[in-house]
Amino acid sequence: LQRNHSGRYHCGGWMVSHWSESKRVTVTVHRVPLSGVSLSAQPPGGQVALGDSLVLSCKVAAGTGPLSFSWHREGSGAPLGTGPSLELQHVGDNDSGQYRCWVSDGESVAESDPLNVTVL
Repeated sequence: LQRNHSGRYHCGGWMVSHWSESKRVTVTVHRVPLSGVSLSAQPPGGQVALGDSLVLSCKVAAGTGPLSFSWHREGSGAPLGTGPSLELQHVGDNDSGQYRCWVSDGESVAESDPLNVTVL
């Protein structure tokens, strides 16, 4: 549902030989604030061997869509990616650090707690 789906609704149909309609009802679609943004990693714990791959996933417990995602590493300027997951292939020592996921619903932004990635 989107906010523009708010309005007055009814249904109708033929009953025997005449058209009949239900009473109209008002439907109001409310925005659900973003909450519960969390990160997970595969392999678990964010520890990955040098040269291997790491997949970070961002989850949102509640929030009105559509949602957009951006990925950030502490000390890095530009976003690392967009989308609900971020894959780091052939990780190197410079991939270690704290990662966060930012989620926007177009009206507000929420961010995850940091996840510490360690390259072994």
